[in-house]
Amino acid sequence: MFPSFPHSTSKCLCLWRFKFSAHQRRMMSQKLLGANVPVHSHFVKIVYPLNTRNQRQFASQKKASQMSIIAHVDHGKSTLADRLLEITGCIPKADSNKQVLDKLQVERERGITVKAQTASLFYSFEGKKYLLNLIDTPGHVDFSYEVSRSLSACQGVLLVVDANEGIQAQTVANFFLAFEAQLSIIPVINKIDLKNADPERVEKQIEKMFDISTSDCIRISAKYGTNVERVLQEVITKIPPPKFDRSAPLKALLFDSTFDHYRGVVANIALFGGMVCKGHKIMSASSGKSYDVSEVGILTPEEVPADKLYAGQVGYLIAGMKEVKEAQIGDTLCLQKQPVKALPGFKSAKPMVFAGMYPVDQSEYNNLKSALDKLTLNDSSVTVHRDSSAALGAGWRLGFLGLLHLEVFNQRLEQEYNASVIMTSPTVPYKAVLSSQKLIKEYGENEITIVNPADFPEKYQVLEYLEPMVLGTVISPDEYLSKIMALCQSRRAIQKSLVYIDDKRIMMKFLFPLNEIVVDFYDGLKSLSSGYASFDYEDAGYQPADLVKMDILLNGRHVEELVTIAHKEKAYSAGKSICERLRDSIPRQLFEIAIQAVIGSKVIARETVKAYRKNVLAKCYGGDITRKMKLLKRQAEGKKKMRQIGNVEVPKDAFINVLKRQPDK
Repeated sequence: MFPSFPHSTSKCLCLWRFKFSAHQRRMMSQKLLGANVPVHSHFVKIVYPLNTRNQRQFASQKKASQMSIIAHVDHGKSTLADRLLEITGCIPKADSNKQVLDKLQVERERGITVKAQTASLFYSFEGKKYLLNLIDTPGHVDFSYEVSRSLSACQGVLLVVDANEGIQAQTVANFFLAFEAQLSIIPVINKIDLKNADPERVEKQIEKMFDISTSDCIRISAKYGTNVERVLQEVITKIPPPKFDRSAPLKALLFDSTFDHYRGVVANIALFGGMVCKGHKIMSASSGKSYDVSEVGILTPEEVPADKLYAGQVGYLIAGMKEVKEAQIGDTLCLQKQPVKALPGFKSAKPMVFAGMYPVDQSEYNNLKSALDKLTLNDSSVTVHRDSSAALGAGWRLGFLGLLHLEVFNQRLEQEYNASVIMTSPTVPYKAVLSSQKLIKEYGENEITIVNPADFPEKYQVLEYLEPMVLGTVISPDEYLSKIMALCQSRRAIQKSLVYIDDKRIMMKFLFPLNEIVVDFYDGLKSLSSGYASFDYEDAGYQPADLVKMDILLNGRHVEELVTIAHKEKAYSAGKSICERLRDSIPRQLFEIAIQAVIGSKVIARETVKAYRKNVLAKCYGGDITRKMKLLKRQAEGKKKMRQIGNVEVPKDAFINVLKRQPDK
């Protein structure tokens, strides 16, 4: 396992290049030893190849490979997948073929991939027919878990880079995911048809950053299909086949799953040994439960039933799993009479953002619970814990990989399951080192993790607070250097390195508090850099911090769902910003609403939502002043009484927007 990224010093960079070159030579020697064997590979959108005569004759196949397609956001992964599906005959050529593998409504509305999708491609090369299994992966940092899971099922990747934008932050992150997994990497430079495309510059960036020769880069235009067929040929010749033993007992990795209302759980599996067919009795290695296989097949990308699936292939399996908890991502499936040692599975995703979720109507709790179970089956990176609120009732505390992940999950709940929910303000997980022996005995440990701000302990109960840190990578044209530095410093960032990746582009590394970047940092970065800068981050542990708990009061009443944890230096600006946004989000009532941000017993910020006012003097056309005063007094008494019994309704949109800051100046 190599370091995730070389240090900026020339000595460390040379050492890293030496290790990388040695790894490439070792991979090449493995390819040469098996040069006489047909090879299948996976793309950066993951693909699994296999030699076969037709879809029903998988038994004759001796070797197969998997591949995946990886890239930064909007560099053309889904478009490349469309062209590959057309060339291999999976879909007819048509102008309407756009984002064919992006099946979710939220993906088509937002124009991004949020869920990895699998497809099997048949391609003839040099007189032989190959089966390639392709996985289309997301490009946004919030969905990196989908990429890491996909890479575990493949032997190689297609690293797609935009010929206009060049290497971006997520390009670097995805490269090292594939590099650490010791996968073959084929660089593909896309969008050469653009007016400002500069493939020569991008090739030099790839050579400098990743030590991959410019001659290995493939220039294509996925939009028009230019040179795309060469990609398939390079996949077959350069990506090695997977290691498997078809004479061994069945051993299948469950790497993804969906829920069908009529057939139950549809499991996507990668076979590493043996074979499986309809009628087999299989067993889950994690739960020990047995199932009867009712259907197996491949995805082209539509489901195509097959007689059997063999080791080295990727396909789907239906075995009558009715409960969503029975299909655990990373589980190993085997024959009931031939148990095997479980595969390593996947490293569990680490949530970076937490939010409370509650049904709008408590009578919908059970329906929402069912929808939540089915959606988390399809998105295993979400963590779920039961929670309750005095104001919102029973609900859950969910953990997400980022704010976009949270918004997409909420949108999928509404679109796919017609579930209307209230989401509370997003927060990050903090830690506290307890000082009280009573609390240590109560929690069973001296360091606790706080995912709900309402549970934040008081200062006298702890020795110190710890906040999560991330190592952020920013890649941008050098003309925006000063603006980016100012933005990062305003977010309490510590600069770690600055490297030029070519004549005009720089790569900077900063140590950020997670709370400072998770909500709106990316928006601010894109705004000040005219959209040219890119950002990616990885976990960097915890560091001590001076934190305070800030309560929000509406007409003197605590709103538990709006409790916020802030750094002491930024408490005033954060409180003022939250009050201003609540003032704009809460609809006006017939009585005045006071919005206050409070730390302890001290009010640090206040905003007021003015009341609707009826002109009770409109009917007075003169007369004694006492008549007017009487009407005004009666109105004031009515408003006072209304304020005592009135309930302040907080729209659910306010919970998502409440932590967003004003644009950085």
